[in-house]
Amino acid sequence: MVNLLLEGRLPESWIPPAHILEMRTLVRLRKTLVDQRIEWQQRLQAQLYHQGVVPGLRLCRCEDRRRLGEAQMSPAGRQMTQTGLTMLDDFDAQLGPLSTQLVRLAKSQAGCRAQERELYGVGWLTSAAILAELGDCRRFHSADQAVRASGLDVTVYESNGKRPGGHLARQGPQVLRWALFEAAQCAARKSSPDHDYYVTVRDRIDHNRACLSVSRKICRRACHILKDLGDAAMAAPELPSASHETKAA
Repeated sequence: MVNLLLEGRLPESWIPPAHILEMRTLVRLRKTLVDQRIEWQQRLQAQLYHQGVVPGLRLCRCEDRRRLGEAQMSPAGRQMTQTGLTMLDDFDAQLGPLSTQLVRLAKSQAGCRAQERELYGVGWLTSAAILAELGDCRRFHSADQAVRASGLDVTVYESNGKRPGGHLARQGPQVLRWALFEAAQCAARKSSPDHDYYVTVRDRIDHNRACLSVSRKICRRACHILKDLGDAAMAAPELPSASHETKAA
């Protein structure tokens, strides 16, 4: 390592600026809350199934919750159901303001605005996740390096002339893969520029593999967009001042 340092060949590590680290923390917090909410929702649905409750209830609707309150359940099942509903309400109470905060940050960030404008399927929340996790794309020599950094590249193992199908590396940020995959699922729409490509891969393999292929395309495009923006992509968000907000109100 000392020799590499003396020769100027020691690889450098990119340290995100403070506002990108803040956005990354908020994005990961939201993803954690969403995952935990899904876990509680699945746990609650499983309990209702074991209690013999009619399936198809939408627990976010007041009418379906009223029907659920009238359903016949055991005391423990009733307690489990009430706890689950309380947890879902608590998650919603946290996710609402957090999502609003992230959307506000994304709208004030040039890199997020460019992605939302130029990338089909990328919204404010996913653009914030891609920017926060992908970071400064000028450190990548090519867009394929960005794909490898996301963990969406396919590993290759070859032995004695045999080369079985590879798997996703999954070495990069999990939130980045989630955001890219969420955007890629919009390729199933006929209005998507990647719809024909998606259909071809879906018919040849399956839906998930097709979305993963589109995810790599979106990652490459995001890399080019952010790289072309230069310093503006990583600039601090242009949030309105408190005095300006007061006058606007």
